[in-house]
Amino acid sequence: MKKSNVPIDKAEAAKDPAAAEPLVPVEAATVTPEELGELKGRAAKADENWERLLRTTADFDNFKKRAAREKQEAIKYANESLLQKLVPVLEHLDMALAAAQTSGPEAGQSLQTGVNMVCQQFKNVLAEAGLEEVEALGKPFDPNLHEALSQQETPDVPEGQVVQQLRKGYRFRDRLLRPASVVVAKQPAA
Repeated sequence: MKKSNVPIDKAEAAKDPAAAEPLVPVEAATVTPEELGELKGRAAKADENWERLLRTTADFDNFKKRAAREKQEAIKYANESLLQKLVPVLEHLDMALAAAQTSGPEAGQSLQTGVNMVCQQFKNVLAEAGLEEVEALGKPFDPNLHEALSQQETPDVPEGQVVQQLRKGYRFRDRLLRPASVVVAKQPAA
């Protein structure tokens, strides 16, 4: 910044805070050609660094926007591969329903076999996606995995053990999706 002893208007000084600095007269003879060259080199380096900062900031802003867009797409289409695996199961169920409507009463056994196969296929797809059933029957009651709906007095089973499973529970990887609804044994009143 060159400084001169030209007076600055007060209105202009209010607009530009840098212009409000007191001006010190600089005589041309006090700056040597080497110092002038060094100052020009530093100014060029400062300009280069400023341009690099602007480019880096713009690149970072573009990266943030692209990452947010990719995240939204990943969330939007997260279930795509699961759905691709479930579509054949749905088609097989549709074929089973069509076969049930067109066949006579003697085809009941083959229909049951086909529906069992489709059910097993469906369970395999869900297991591959990370879903697993919570085993409850015959296990000790665990409030983290089971939901006790009632208690049943029984001398045959130790107290606190599950004697009946009313509804299956499911876990997705390490999270419980739905607890198993169970009936828990208790000792008979004496």
